[in-house]
Amino acid sequence: MRTTPDALMLFTAGLGTRMGALTANRPKPLIEVGGRALIDHALAQVEGAGIGWVVANLHYLPEQIIAHLSLYRDIRFSAETETLLETGGGLRKALPLLGDGPVFTLNTDAVWTGANPLTELRDAWDADRMDGLMLLVPTARASGHSGPGDFDRDADGRLTRGRSFVYTGAQIVATTGLAAIPAQVFSLNLLWDRMLADGRLFGLVHDGGWCDVGRPESIPVAEALLREAAGV
Repeated sequence: MRTTPDALMLFTAGLGTRMGALTANRPKPLIEVGGRALIDHALAQVEGAGIGWVVANLHYLPEQIIAHLSLYRDIRFSAETETLLETGGGLRKALPLLGDGPVFTLNTDAVWTGANPLTELRDAWDADRMDGLMLLVPTARASGHSGPGDFDRDADGRLTRGRSFVYTGAQIVATTGLAAIPAQVFSLNLLWDRMLADGRLFGLVHDGGWCDVGRPESIPVAEALLREAAGV
């Protein structure tokens, strides 16, 4: 079993209901921000980190995701045909394609500036201490994000539930604990809660900007962030 991750789960199956009319006829990962689909922003990070292989889950308008990703190198697909399994159930279903050992997971509803988020995670990963390593931003600079933060972080990087930091949707996670969760449809929060109880969920603060693009009003915020980073 590998201890350093080289496979990534790309979450592309969601309904994108918070995007309203923008997702009536297309999946959220194909919404454009700054002239590029959200999924292309995510894959730029994947390619920049040199990750070995990628699995994307499918549910809403899957043929559009497949057609778009045909432009890239070989990407494997995990179909959630009848039921949307949420993040935890979707990851567990994709495990035969991802292989043994820890994996990256990446949401497709954000844009990044600064350091490559996946490289940051890989450089800080310590399988002896960690079952999960999340990339975070301080709540005060979580662009496009509404609501409180998700976690607090101690001096060693160990996490507890709190409000100081927002989870960015990028992480490395050990997947062995998924087998013990009886539900078919479940959020990764169930797995994180087990890691928190064991003191094995850690957080790393992103060296750069991040914008949550979960709502239409976040699109111009994300585009402004990208222009600022490009010096435009």
